[in-house]
Amino acid sequence: MEERFLKAHGLTLQEYRRIVELIRREPNEVELGVFGALWSEHCSYKSSKPFLKVFPTTAEWVIQGPGENAGVVEIDDKYAVAFKIESHNHPSYIEPFHGAATGVGGIIRDILSMGARPIALFDSLRFGDIRKDGSRKGIKDTKPIVKRVVEGIGFYGNCIGVPTVGGEAVFDEVYAGNPLVNAFCIGVLEKDKMFRARATKVGQKMVMVGSSTGRDGIHGATMASAEFSEETESKRPNVQIGDPFFGKRLIECTLEVMDKGLIEGCQDFGAAGLAGSTSEFGAKSKMGVRVYLENVPLREEGMTPYEILLSESQERMLYAVNEENVEEVLKIAKKHGLEAAVIGETTDTGKMEVFYKGEKVADLPISAIVDDAPVYNRPRKEPSYLQEVKSFNQDTLPQPDLLEAVKKVLSSPTVAKKSWIYSQYDHEVGTNTVFKPGHDAAVLRLKWAVRPEVKTQKGIAISSDGNGKYVYLDPYEGGKRVVVEAVRNVYITGAKPLAITDCLNWGNPENPEIMWQFEQATKGMADACKTLNVPVISGNVSLYNETVLSDKRVNIYPTPIVVAVGVLDKVEEAIPSFYEKEGDLIAIVGQVNEKPNIAGSEYLQEVFGIVAGDIGKVDLQTELKLMEFIQKGKSLIKSAHDVSDGGLITALLEPAFKEEKTLGLDVDLQTSYRPDFELFDQLRSVVVISFQEKDLEKLQALAKELEVDFKLVGKTKQEDNLTVKINGKEVINTPISELRKLYENTLGDFLK
Repeated sequence: MEERFLKAHGLTLQEYRRIVELIRREPNEVELGVFGALWSEHCSYKSSKPFLKVFPTTAEWVIQGPGENAGVVEIDDKYAVAFKIESHNHPSYIEPFHGAATGVGGIIRDILSMGARPIALFDSLRFGDIRKDGSRKGIKDTKPIVKRVVEGIGFYGNCIGVPTVGGEAVFDEVYAGNPLVNAFCIGVLEKDKMFRARATKVGQKMVMVGSSTGRDGIHGATMASAEFSEETESKRPNVQIGDPFFGKRLIECTLEVMDKGLIEGCQDFGAAGLAGSTSEFGAKSKMGVRVYLENVPLREEGMTPYEILLSESQERMLYAVNEENVEEVLKIAKKHGLEAAVIGETTDTGKMEVFYKGEKVADLPISAIVDDAPVYNRPRKEPSYLQEVKSFNQDTLPQPDLLEAVKKVLSSPTVAKKSWIYSQYDHEVGTNTVFKPGHDAAVLRLKWAVRPEVKTQKGIAISSDGNGKYVYLDPYEGGKRVVVEAVRNVYITGAKPLAITDCLNWGNPENPEIMWQFEQATKGMADACKTLNVPVISGNVSLYNETVLSDKRVNIYPTPIVVAVGVLDKVEEAIPSFYEKEGDLIAIVGQVNEKPNIAGSEYLQEVFGIVAGDIGKVDLQTELKLMEFIQKGKSLIKSAHDVSDGGLITALLEPAFKEEKTLGLDVDLQTSYRPDFELFDQLRSVVVISFQEKDLEKLQALAKELEVDFKLVGKTKQEDNLTVKINGKEVINTPISELRKLYENTLGDFLK
């Protein structure tokens, strides 16, 4: 077999020999296509699987951990939520609009297949630095990609009626040739009505429902498992095309057949299309499958068995249905305006047998396709750059003008307000959104009228995080920090964090330094999850996020995106991120007396153009104490906002920029450290809180009892003014509305 032909299927010669050994003959072209898709990095996790075993995955509230289409956690004695994050990185660079839109569609169907009503979306985005457009060689400009990705997410989410309630966007040059588009969805279900991707007995019919099948997305899984080069445009046909209106009908149809007890199992059509969904069904059911390709509804003429089996056309689901219910399922699908057909059945052979017009076109043991996919223990080596970046000494930096530095940091695309992005999303459809984008976490009511009918006082808080710079500077500690920051954003609303889902976006696994980063970061993440008691219940790995240029290879920062979900006993008790009114006191709690560290900070990058430093250890015990402080003090705390990108000064300013008005601030800091380091450190575990003056002593006493450091730092006021004093000396005095303008308008101005 020619290596060129194998490469088109994403297979190596060694893997091909393994296939021949497993099936005891040479595969035909259709079978080779099946192996290429199912053995791809995207589907098989062949480079990452050994390292994912370190994650904790269980807790008494976890109903379903990794291994299904989504994880599920209990909210109360009747209801649960299902959630997961997925990547659509490669398609979103090639065809930004459709790549992003189908990423949203795919994650919605993952949630739906668990028996859950999708109720909210998040998106985590990483792009190149817009300010560098026009200066790159061999890499597209960032601005058109950002615009089309945001349009694609908005188009699909808005049309299908699922609100996009939060997310984050980072602009850094390492992502210029390989943007990251990670989509998260959460759904609500009755906890005893969960579905899994499996049949329950031999002879059950496999019914395909949804859109008809075309040629879009063939080789999508293998394309998502390879690096980018300057010839990327040729991969455009591998990108799927989504239709949210079909997607909406598919949601209602699927929830109806589930509600009526007409189906036994459900699997969405994702990577590897029909080959992927039927073989996964068979593997999870410990059965064989027989597939009849001539029954598949097609939208293009002359499609070959290879194309039908491997098409990744969107908005399609596979149901396991008992024979006596098939007619009713087909009738309901027709009522919803969907294509539906019986395309096969389960067998006791343990094989995937595929027929086309009476001819058998594939005959493979399911174990060979799914269970026997290769798992690589790739070589690992500590990166050579680490010693150099860790030797950076912040004390050698000159002291800049503080007001100018604040302006520079506030107007950096990563720190600046993202309203240009989220204003294009409907974040209130469904009327369950309590905290809209702009808060540290999204907060949602859990109410729904039908399928399922949900009535509970409980609410959920959701937050995402993923600082790739930290993981680049110290993979183990950076991995811990990503989990900590996502969880902190949830607990400062007053919610109890329950679990996380993660999307691990990495470079080329064939590079030993990249795999070393991966191993260390997953260990760090796992250690944080164990201490904070937040299991990993679902996730995704995206490798080969690398751009191959004529003169070099550019890998992205190792970027684990973590989405944390927590539960609130009463949604009305959620703590907002914004100050409530003038005259309230402001304090910082946590590691407020520790030495500030600007390693990996926005300040260091924006003001000095440096990405370096030793980010130090994150103190997980401090996080547990802070969590308890917020829980016990939540009736007194009027706002809470954590210190992260942009440092303490940004965390003090952002809560003053309320939707309806701007509050002024008087800040008075006592410190024995350099003023700029104190204001721009973003590594200490610190939360900014506001409260009424009469509650100061109670909060101070609580902090003392829990051994949490507490420092009063200022007060809100009505005047349009920010004053900052450090050790009694005024260092900033400026109209706060001007800083707000800079913070709110910069990103929109760049993207005009």
